[in-house]
Amino acid sequence: MSLHAAPFPLKVVPVTKFAIRDHETVPEHILLTPEEADGVLKAFGITAPQLPKIHVADPAAKEIGAKVGDIIKVVRKSTTARQSIFYRLVID
Repeated sequence: MSLHAAPFPLKVVPVTKFAIRDHETVPEHILLTPEEADGVLKAFGITAPQLPKIHVADPAAKEIGAKVGDIIKVVRKSTTARQSIFYRLVID
């Protein structure tokens, strides 16, 4: 078997960066300010380590610039409640 030129011209298509947050199945991720995070923790009467976790390398966390120790608010669409809000602690 020998290599021959393709019988048709090859077209190079540029690759564009895909924004994770633009995908319809990815819920909205919002990085909280330290003041907002303190308010959430006080409202629930908990400490940050008691929150569910999200890894710092998670694509959505990376895209919003989250750092270890930050708290992310995740807003999911719900058919019954319109939206559900969850909070996640960013871990390494």
